[in-house]
Order: sequence, then C-alpha cells, then structure tokens
Amino acid sequence: MLSEGMGIRAVSRLTGLHQQTVLNVLARAGSKAGRFLDATIRSVQPESVQADEMFCFVGCKDRENVTHDPFKGSQYLFMAIDSKSKLIISHVIGQRTANNTEALLKDLKQRVAGRMQLTTDGFECYKVEVARAFGKEIDFAQQVKIFGRTPDAFDPYRRYSPPVCTGFRVHVRKGKPNPALISTSYMERTNLTVRLFNRRFTRLTLGYSKKFEYLIHSINLMIFHFNFMHVHAAHGQTPAQAAGLTGKQWTFSDLLLERDI
Repeated sequence: MLSEGMGIRAVSRLTGLHQQTVLNVLARAGSKAGRFLDATIRSVQPESVQADEMFCFVGCKDRENVTHDPFKGSQYLFMAIDSKSKLIISHVIGQRTANNTEALLKDLKQRVAGRMQLTTDGFECYKVEVARAFGKEIDFAQQVKIFGRTPDAFDPYRRYSPPVCTGFRVHVRKGKPNPALISTSYMERTNLTVRLFNRRFTRLTLGYSKKFEYLIHSINLMIFHFNFMHVHAAHGQTPAQAAGLTGKQWTFSDLLLERDI
C-alpha cells in the first residue's frame, strides 16, 4: 500500500493499525530499502542516462517557512535513469541547489561502469557539476523545451493544464553525444510514475510529507518497488532484471528477510 500511492491515514484506516505504527513500518522498510539500493545498484553499464528533478514540499510551502528550515518547504527529487532498462540508478532528495546536483552526479559516477551518454534539462547547475564529476569521460547534452502560449491560456478550465511544447533546443556540453539518444522523455515518464506511486508527490492534495525523514523513507521504498518489483511494459522484466542486477522479480518479503546490510 505504501508503495502504490496510498497515504498514511488511508493505510491506517484499511489495516486498522495506528498511524504511528504505519510510520514505524515505513521507517524500518524504507531505511532497509535505502541500504539495499545503495549496496546493489553498482557497476551498471548504461548506454544512455537521463536525469531530471521533480518538485514536492515538506511541512509547508516556502512562504510559510519563516525559520528558513532547510528540511521544510520546497524539496526536489533528483533522479538518473538508464534509458534502456528504465532502472533508477541514482537519486538524491533535497533543495534544488548546486550541492545536491553535485551529489547526484557523484553518486551516479560511482554506480556506472565505463563511458556513458547523459541528457538533462536546462537546469544551469548541470553545466558545471557534470564537468566536475565526470571530467572528459562523458558525452553530455542538455535538451531545453520551448513552450508556446496557447490562445486559451487564461481559460479557467485550463488553469492546471500544462502549456503546449512547440519545440526544443539541444546544447552539446561534453564529448560527442549520439543525437538519436538526446532525450529526457523516459525520465519525464518516470516522473509521472513517481507521482502515481508516491502520494507525497501528488499535486493539490493534503498528502504531502510532514517530516523530511519520512519523505526519504517513502522514496527509498518506492524506488525499490520500481526497480526490483515492478515489471516494466517496455521489456517485460523489472528494471533490475533488464540491467542484469538480479535474476528474479523481488517482493517486499524478500527485502525484509534479506540479511541486513
């Protein structure tokens, strides 16, 4: 339930467990999932990697974070995925800063083997941090989408509809990336999956995280489910199977019974 988009209160109602008990289960399973992901996702050999960030918030919106607590307000989930296997190779949660961009890229570097191609959106921090993390050992491009203004932009029925993408610009930053592999489409589709699987990323609801630590646990659990349990329609396997990290489809029982790391 916790990995399929249900909130803590909903799980509590359906199971008859106290909310704190549900949170304790989330903390235990999420922390173990995090350690398992860290130890298992190694020596991945992706041809092409896509990276992006997606927004959520903890506790309150920025305008109400009067103490400027770095663990409240706007937070971003940075993710990097293998375009072919759809494996989420690396993730970092925190504010949208150069430090967290650097953390994602350094973590990505230690999990991949050999040269790869990387595509990101136009976030400025990638230009500097990719060079710092990988040097010349990467083929890197940024794809920046261009959005048009539709005639009905002020129509109240389109208030929450996304603008129309009219084109994109490609900026080659490092090496010689293959033009056919310059894309962030798979990453954006994964973002949609995260919003469906994790209640804390659903927009315009009360399902947001109240504490930063539980946001981390829920993300670890969701990514374990996505990588090791969820059979992807693109290849009929879990992403971890497609990437050669495991020979089976895992369950949460397998995770919890696995010798702790």
